[in-house]
Amino acid sequence: MNKVLLIIRREYLSRVKKKSFILMTFLTPLLIAGIYGLIGYFTYKGISDTHDKVAVISQNKTLTEKLAADKNITYVYENKSLEQMKKSLKNSDYDYILYLPEFNLKEPKGIELFGAKQAGLSLSNRISGDIEELIRNQKLKESGIAQSDLDQLNTSVDISTKKIAETGKEEESSAGASTVIAFIAGVLMFMFIMLYGVQVMRGVIEEKTSRIIEVMISSVKPFQLMMGKIIGIALVGLTQFVLWIVLTFTISTIAVSVFVNKEDVKKIAASAQTNSQISTGTQAASMAAAQGPMTDVQKSLAGLDFGKIVSVFIFFFLGGYLFYSALYAAIGSAVDSETETQQFMMPVMLPLLLGYALSLSVVTNDPYGNVAFWLSMIPFTSPIAMVVRMPYGVSNWELILSMVILVIGFIGTVWIASRIYRVGILMYGKKTTFKEMFKWFTYRN
Repeated sequence: MNKVLLIIRREYLSRVKKKSFILMTFLTPLLIAGIYGLIGYFTYKGISDTHDKVAVISQNKTLTEKLAADKNITYVYENKSLEQMKKSLKNSDYDYILYLPEFNLKEPKGIELFGAKQAGLSLSNRISGDIEELIRNQKLKESGIAQSDLDQLNTSVDISTKKIAETGKEEESSAGASTVIAFIAGVLMFMFIMLYGVQVMRGVIEEKTSRIIEVMISSVKPFQLMMGKIIGIALVGLTQFVLWIVLTFTISTIAVSVFVNKEDVKKIAASAQTNSQISTGTQAASMAAAQGPMTDVQKSLAGLDFGKIVSVFIFFFLGGYLFYSALYAAIGSAVDSETETQQFMMPVMLPLLLGYALSLSVVTNDPYGNVAFWLSMIPFTSPIAMVVRMPYGVSNWELILSMVILVIGFIGTVWIASRIYRVGILMYGKKTTFKEMFKWFTYRN
């Protein structure tokens, strides 16, 4: 046992003391926050700064009104033919040509958008929305209903979703907030298992190729060496994960206090400017809508048991990592270089990729279905599937059963991997196949 602890200590300290580990631990949350900030900034900048000039060729006599320009699009109605506009488009100051043929307002067909460059999805959607609004206003005009009368009929409904716990207590919930947390948990779990599992494999390959392993094997058993390496790197990952939680929570708290409150004030102020144009009921609904998303998120987050979610995440991270890292260690012991690992890594990665893909699609849409249940029970997929299900609520018996199965699965993979590891770690210069690895597994002590 003392030898295993010494190996754990060596693996842990050798990695934690590296400057790269310290830098990435503290910089990763800032880098992620910066990346998302840049994405949001450039997305907003691209939408707000984009302006297109569209020539409208209308042969439609039914639409008496014209398309209204806004800050992103300017519509100019031309009397030329469509063919003339197409020929002169490249030499004109127009970006696109919008053709409106004669059509039935109930089934508008034949509308076309021409351009020297491919129109983006956002532009196409904006133009479609403008045309839909134009047709809608035309229908209202023909039916004799004024827009102001229609505005008074609009009512905003805010539904407060609650979940009844097993104790009978009502808890605030939100499908949106639960889905976001589930996505984050699933991505982190997949990333951590892959990252640290591969580190185990690379460490084994490095020691094997440098022949250090021959010296170490003379004083410790192969199983002790493998377990020490796996657990040591697991503690490195756990340390990094805990620090990331603390740093991310600190950064998000500061960001929310600095940006969100200001944004809410802007929304409420913008809503107040339109008071003279809308009824009192609509005004109240608009004010509630401005505050609604943030209030909904705050309520739903308050209803989630973050202590339980984080604890379950840590358990399944350790369990999933130990489960897969034993297999990665076996792969590392069977090859002489990292380039030879590809054929062996694919069978190990496929169940993890399958669990990742299904968890972020099927499980988030139906967290209580049969597929979600079995994915959270099978050790190959349960580390990701269970943490994705946790924000939606999982019964205690399912959670305990999944944990027990994962522990049994880890013991099984360690036993299998150790039988391959004990032989493969001393094999050099021979190309390994699955058949050869099976022979190593069947060797007697």
